Amino acid sequence: MPRTASIQRKTNETNVDLTLNLDGGSYRNQTGVGLLDHMLDHIARHGGFGLDVKASEDTQIDDHHSVEDVGIVLGQAVNEALGDKVGIERYGDAAVPMDEALARVAIDLSGRSALVFKVDFRQFGADPAAIGRFDVQLIQEFFIAVVNNGRMNLHIEVPWGENNHHIAEAIFKAFGRALRQAVTITGDQVPSTKGML
Repeated sequence: MPRTASIQRKTNETNVDLTLNLDGGSYRNQTGVGLLDHMLDHIARHGGFGLDVKASEDTQIDDHHSVEDVGIVLGQAVNEALGDKVGIERYGDAAVPMDEALARVAIDLSGRSALVFKVDFRQFGADPAAIGRFDVQLIQEFFIAVVNNGRMNLHIEVPWGENNHHIAEAIFKAFGRALRQAVTITGDQVPSTKGML
């Protein structure tokens, strides 16, 4: 059976439509937040996922609502597409360099939500750390939303890196690769002594 999910989330702040295919396909991400589109492309490309995201929001305030709500919907889609999780590898990890930056990501599709985020983005002067106009705090908010709605353990660490864009790219590429490993079918049972995840 195809492992797909299509989720819509409509609030007074955002409207998000997302389709995910864990087993591959094309990707097209149009959220209205350029950096988020770029990072979603990395998840899809390096994870081998089909991913189509369309979102609109009140971006005249800032990008927070779009970033968080896309994370919510992506987490929901991963959880739904996995179904009963029979045969999945369950765990995945990846270390990805991006020039001077290195990101390490480990995932457990355990059915429980936990995020460890050990990332120090670079701040220059008195301005908040950013990539262009994108507030890098939103990257952690994105993964909080993914984890809470995808019901997974996710550990992200960047032991070194100087360029904020490189750090972000390494994180999202590593997340895609680790998630690919975790969702891969390698058996015929639920990978838990409990008999369920």
